[in-house]
Amino acid sequence: MTVTYSSKVANATFFGFHRLLLRWRGSIYKLLYREFLIFVLLYSILSFIYRWVLTDPQKRFFEKLSIYCDRYAEQIPVTFVLGFYVTLVVNRWWNQFQNLPWPDRLMFLISSCVQGQDEHGRLLRRTLMRYVNLTSLLIFRSVSTAVCKRFPTIDHVVDAGFMTSEERKIFENLKSPHLKYWIPVVWFTNLASKARKEGRIQDSVDLQTILTEMNKFRTWCSTLFGYDWVGIPLVYTQVVTLAVYTFFSACIIGRQFLDPAQGYQGHDLDFYVPIFTLLQFFFYSGWLKVAEQLINPFGEDDDDFEVNWCIDRNLQVSLMAVDEMHMNIPHMTKDIYWNDPDVRPPYTLAAADYCIPSFLGSTTDMGLSEILQSEDVDTNNLRGQATVLGRMRRLLSVQEPIDLYMRPSFKRHSSDSPSFVPFSQDHHFHSRVEENMQTHSKLNSNAHFYPLSTVNEVNSTTSSPEVSIHTPFPNNIPSVVISEPHLGDFSDSDSVVLERTGCTLSEESSLESAQVQEHCDKHRGEEVNTAEGVTNTESRSFGHFSPASKRKRNKLSFQLSRQSSVNSTKTFPSPKDVLRRKDHLVNQQQETLQFDSTHPKQASETVDSSSQETEQRRNQDG
Repeated sequence: MTVTYSSKVANATFFGFHRLLLRWRGSIYKLLYREFLIFVLLYSILSFIYRWVLTDPQKRFFEKLSIYCDRYAEQIPVTFVLGFYVTLVVNRWWNQFQNLPWPDRLMFLISSCVQGQDEHGRLLRRTLMRYVNLTSLLIFRSVSTAVCKRFPTIDHVVDAGFMTSEERKIFENLKSPHLKYWIPVVWFTNLASKARKEGRIQDSVDLQTILTEMNKFRTWCSTLFGYDWVGIPLVYTQVVTLAVYTFFSACIIGRQFLDPAQGYQGHDLDFYVPIFTLLQFFFYSGWLKVAEQLINPFGEDDDDFEVNWCIDRNLQVSLMAVDEMHMNIPHMTKDIYWNDPDVRPPYTLAAADYCIPSFLGSTTDMGLSEILQSEDVDTNNLRGQATVLGRMRRLLSVQEPIDLYMRPSFKRHSSDSPSFVPFSQDHHFHSRVEENMQTHSKLNSNAHFYPLSTVNEVNSTTSSPEVSIHTPFPNNIPSVVISEPHLGDFSDSDSVVLERTGCTLSEESSLESAQVQEHCDKHRGEEVNTAEGVTNTESRSFGHFSPASKRKRNKLSFQLSRQSSVNSTKTFPSPKDVLRRKDHLVNQQQETLQFDSTHPKQASETVDSSSQETEQRRNQDG
């Protein structure tokens, strides 16, 4: 019977696992004590002969032989050969257990799909399950010695009730030199088809499902037969056995304690009991015994499968499921939690410690204050980095390059966002974008801006002869193609950026009042600063910026890509930024209303000219 000790090691306690070493049944002591006693006896006899029987010349010869055996015994690869062999045997043993035929799935289907509570329906269901159990019994008789001792002949099978006398005649009249475990499977399929024609199985899908499960059951039986037929190659088993026994045969001579007076290397001490040699024999030989016991789990060892118990259980459970429990459904009643939305089964006092709250995630207790605090810490760190870099430049007398103020900052958020790169000679613009850029540059030559467009990286490395935008950037930036702005043409995108300030480019060139000019410049700078403060995680675009904003970008260019999960929350605006931007928009609206009330004529002309120019460009493009 299989030795079960799972309950003994359910909890890790002090000396709990070590108590298993004191058990005898199924232990390594029970398997190995005979071989161990023989090894100790042979070693003791040889040690006694060396010490008390041999003469001095004979002792010198024995000492040389002992050193020779000890030197070459270590060259036998016992660990490698034995370890691989035991791994193969254990995997094979577990696969055989997984392929044991269990009739549970078939009995569920037969009990629910084969209808009829009369005597014929009951006989039909019980006969089908009897054929299933007869198939597994015939397989177990052919692979298990314990089952073969219980049912040595077909007469014993008939006497046990697995087969009738008429079925035995049919079984024996079918002449075949092969194992005939498949005959009950054929009887099962034919009887199920007959039940379908009689209407006992009401749907062909149910019949197909039953036959499919029967084929799986037959596959398990044939797999067990295949494991019994094709085992581990005998050559490998012989190699492992010879390696282990040859190694310890050499150890009987080579591990003897020699006379320390002779000065042999490694023989400074003289003991009578070779402790570590005995432990090595215990481990290696026990490893081999494990393989010998598991190589065929259908025998009569302590850890072999209890196949006779499986036969008894399968027959009793399957017949009960298809007969007594067929359509035997208990009366339905309301459960005790019928009107209770908070369903929680009770705990006993012994299990009270296991009543724990539900796990909602590791960041459940993380508040907003921690996120804001981490943002302040990162801001102070960035300021400190900029201060240290400035001090290092002053110390080394290094001047910042002029083009540094012209360089926009870079900030990586995700791999899905479009690339944000400066312009170089390898940048190519859309034809309509070029025309709008040239027109816009004529209107306002003093404004520094870039078009509001997305950037897509391409493989082309040739420069565009039509555009001449020279910037002091490195030449190793990949070539890009700037597509047409998403908000219509170039003039439309410009109007979108500046329409909230109440000033367009055409209006800017026509205004002569210094107050209006100062007002437009102020709002243009605020618009750029606001656009720079908000990070869009879906797309990156170029916006208008002034030299002041470029210097601000230069300061932010020292920021590094943030990788931690806490810092990644800075991609979204913090509550402080939201309040600050809200106040800014309110002030901007008030100033715009004040400007409209002070200069109503100019404001109306600005709106009219902007709308007319937008409509003309759209008509031209259309």
